Amino acid sequence: MAAKLLLIEDVEDLGRSGDVVSVKPGYARNFLLPRGYAVVADKSALRMQARLQEAREQKALAEKAEAEKIAAQIEGVTLSTIVKVDHEGHMYGSVSAHDVAELLQAHTNLEIEKRSIGLKHPIKKVGIHKITVKLKEGVTADITLKVMSEEGELEVAEEQAPAAETE
Repeated sequence: MAAKLLLIEDVEDLGRSGDVVSVKPGYARNFLLPRGYAVVADKSALRMQARLQEAREQKALAEKAEAEKIAAQIEGVTLSTIVKVDHEGHMYGSVSAHDVAELLQAHTNLEIEKRSIGLKHPIKKVGIHKITVKLKEGVTADITLKVMSEEGELEVAEEQAPAAETE
């Protein structure tokens, strides 16, 4: 039997503040209620719903403006990292969302969470990769990541130089 709850705070992958949701009793009892993310949806809580939704809309406008400002700063940024590869060109390890978030923070001095980095799987190949950064309120920005090998770093630079001269 599902428990009906009124969310007091935003819960990722569940809903926003002011939403009435149905969840399994264990999730409500062990996670949402003890942490204060929700209350049982009774008559008094439902009277609170309109105020919560209005406050959420105000917060959403502020978060969207902030996210658009951050997106403008990181849109089109090109990051590069140097990795170790074996003699066959296979990477030792990989470049994860955490690594991309650290590179982005070092480049822009902005705190971006690793869960905002749109990587389904860690990058395991040398090359140029397009990555989408998902910010709050559905705002996104695209960045480019160049993954280069220690030895191949010079080869990539040498390959690009003659191409630029012939154009």
